[in-house]
Parts: sequence; structure tokens; C-alpha cells
Amino acid sequence: MTSTAAAPPAGTASRRLRAAGWALHVYTASGAVLGLLAVVAAVDGRTADALWILLAALVVDGTDGTLARRLRVQETIRGFDGARLDDIVDYLTYVFVPVVLLWSGGYLPEGPWGAVLAAAPLLASCVQFCRTDAKTADHAFLGFPSYWNVVAFYAVVLGLGPAVTGAVLVVCSVLVFVPVHYIYPSRTPTARTLNLVLAGLWLVLYALVLLDMPSPSPVLLGLSLAYIAYYLVASLVLTLRRPRSG
Repeated sequence: MTSTAAAPPAGTASRRLRAAGWALHVYTASGAVLGLLAVVAAVDGRTADALWILLAALVVDGTDGTLARRLRVQETIRGFDGARLDDIVDYLTYVFVPVVLLWSGGYLPEGPWGAVLAAAPLLASCVQFCRTDAKTADHAFLGFPSYWNVVAFYAVVLGLGPAVTGAVLVVCSVLVFVPVHYIYPSRTPTARTLNLVLAGLWLVLYALVLLDMPSPSPVLLGLSLAYIAYYLVASLVLTLRRPRSG
């Protein structure tokens, strides 16, 4: 005599997936709350606290997409655009909050020039976030991917002056419109495992550098900058190796 374990009813499995999907959407939306907390910290002059909160937002953003695909939220939760939610939260934590941090922390020139420089990444990223080709078919970012949180991090830990920080903002704002294909660590298939490992190590280095503030280890800073250099070079190689149309 044989016996088989009864499978859970399909409806039960579906309800569990839907519940998990909604929990995941709340997890993604929590990035907006983290953005608010980071703004409050920045305005209060607690720059290091703001950077810690932005690190937490990076972790949320780096994990929610993979979880969404595993939970099949597009199939189980109809009528809710998780990608739009992700874009809203990303604009807050990758663009708006870092610019507030740079502005309130005195990392931009005073007066009208500071306002112009603060506006540049906000406007450039508004355009990028609305482009239908901002993420390419081969899972890369087209143009500088609005990593203003990374720019703000290095402006703070390297102690960049307002003129240097302003120049970086201008260059990166222009690069938003230059069709270089930047690696999307969790999705670009080329060297995906290596890119994920290195991105994870960079997050660890981010935390270690913050722990050492206000005098971070030159070795840790050098290692974190080495990843940035790798990311840029690998993105250029990815762009040059793409088949040309026509």
C-alpha cells in the first residue's frame, strides 16, 4: 500500500504567494520611509547617519527585485505596478535625498550656482527615469544610472570641496545622456556572479568606511574606489562589445 502526502490546495498556495507579494511591496516602499529619515538626518547635520540610512536603502533596493522575481509578484498581484513603485522609491533614495544631503551639508557652492548645480542631477534623472530605454534589453542601464547616492558618499568621505563636487555633478548629469551601457549588477548576464560578489563587497566597504569616520582608512577607501574603477571599465567594455545595429 502506498501513500502520498496531500498537496496544499491551489488556493492556499496562491493566497500565500499574494501575501508574500504584498509584504514584498511594503518592503520596497519602506525605502521611501528610509529616504525621509535620511533627509531629516541630513538637515539636522547628522551626515554619517544619513549615509547609514542610504546604505540601508541600497540593501533594500538590491534585494527586492530578486525576491519579486522569485515570488512571481507580476503574476500573483494584478493591477499593481511594482516597477513604478521601485522607480518612485529609487528616485527618492538615489537622487533626491543625496542632493539634499550635498546641499544641506555644504558640499555645493553657496548662492545661485549651488542651486543650479543641485538642480542638474534632479532634472537629468527626471528625464532618465521616464525614458523607456533607460534599461536595455540586455539588462544594462543606458547612460549614467543616477547613482547620486554613491556620489554623495564619496563627496563626504573624501571631503571633496564644493567646486570639485559641483564639477562631478555636472559631468555625471551630462553622462546620463551619453549612451554607455552601465552594468546592472543583479541582472546583466555578463560576469553576473563576479559583479554581484564585487557589489556586495563594496557595500561592506561602504559600512567599514563609515565606521572609521571622520578619518577612514586609506586602504578601505582605496579598495572601494577600485570597485568603482572596475565598474566603469567593465561598463565601457560591455558597451564596446555590443553588436552594432545596421
